[in-house]
Amino acid sequence: MSEHSSESTTLDESHPAAEEVQSDSEEGAMAQESPKNSAAEIPVTSNGQLEDSHEHSFNRDLKRSLPVGLGLSETKITSHGFDSTKEGVIEAGPFPGGRAQQKSGPVVLADEVKNPAMEKLELVRKWSLNTYKCTRQIISEKLGRGSRTVDLELEAQIDILRDNKKKYENILRLAQTLSTQLFQMVHTQRQLGDAFADLSLKSLELHEEFGYNADTQKLLAKNGETLLGAINFFIASVNTLVNKTIEDTLLTVKQYESARIEYDAYRTDLEELNLGPRDASTLPKIEQSQQLFQVHKEKYDKMRNDVSIKLKFLEENKVKVLHNQLVLFHNAIAAYFAGNQKQLEQTLKQFHIKLKTPGADAPSWLEEQ
Repeated sequence: MSEHSSESTTLDESHPAAEEVQSDSEEGAMAQESPKNSAAEIPVTSNGQLEDSHEHSFNRDLKRSLPVGLGLSETKITSHGFDSTKEGVIEAGPFPGGRAQQKSGPVVLADEVKNPAMEKLELVRKWSLNTYKCTRQIISEKLGRGSRTVDLELEAQIDILRDNKKKYENILRLAQTLSTQLFQMVHTQRQLGDAFADLSLKSLELHEEFGYNADTQKLLAKNGETLLGAINFFIASVNTLVNKTIEDTLLTVKQYESARIEYDAYRTDLEELNLGPRDASTLPKIEQSQQLFQVHKEKYDKMRNDVSIKLKFLEENKVKVLHNQLVLFHNAIAAYFAGNQKQLEQTLKQFHIKLKTPGADAPSWLEEQ
């Protein structure tokens, strides 16, 4: 009986030891199966606080293990003591020792920095707005709804100038046609004179008759060349007057008309704003419209003054040029058909016209320079 009790006591004492050995073996196997992680080993001090030397390594290991999407540069992991109510709190803030991310946001350009693209965009915007206003003004005037500024005296002078330009262009075309026909006639007369001269040498019985006709045709050809020189000089002078001097004045007139349309367009806008209500939202618009109106009014007045001056100088120049050219044309035509060769030549000398010698070589490009 006593032996049985001792054996059972021995078995009871050995059983806890076997359990302890088994648990130790299981813990060793688990330790071998799971890889060692330095992040899991968090040494603490005697008062339950995390050691500072191991806090950085823990945060570094945790940063490697977390996904890329989590911004650890803005995350700080702190650990509190065992007696604290907060354990494993992750606080938002810059990570110590790491780079602070640059804050993203709208880029604000300084006032002194000039952007060429923005300047061009602003110019395009102003041009589009100005074009819209002018187009609306033109349509309103054609439909009879809009009012236009009219300078009766200046408008009458412009109408006369345009009408005279058309008439001068018609004279120029007719003079060019006369010059072409006269050139062909002179060329024919010269060939006819050569033919008469050849026959006068070969026909002895009609030598004198062919000779007279040859001399007459050659004289007519010579006088024709002189008249042709006077007509070409007349054409060149009238062409300069019509296509350069008058055209330049009409270009200034077009600029004046554009300035007048702009002036009326901004004047109409200002009148419409003045007829509307005046409050805090409309007063800045009225002030801006007043400034734009003043700018275009000054431009309109300046262009009107320029047109008046050019019309005055054009009239003086036109009278002087046409007076000399008309006298030349009359005297040359009268002397030619009167057969007065001396008077015809005197007319060309009076106006300093030099005839080109028939058959003379054209000047080289070096001489023309």
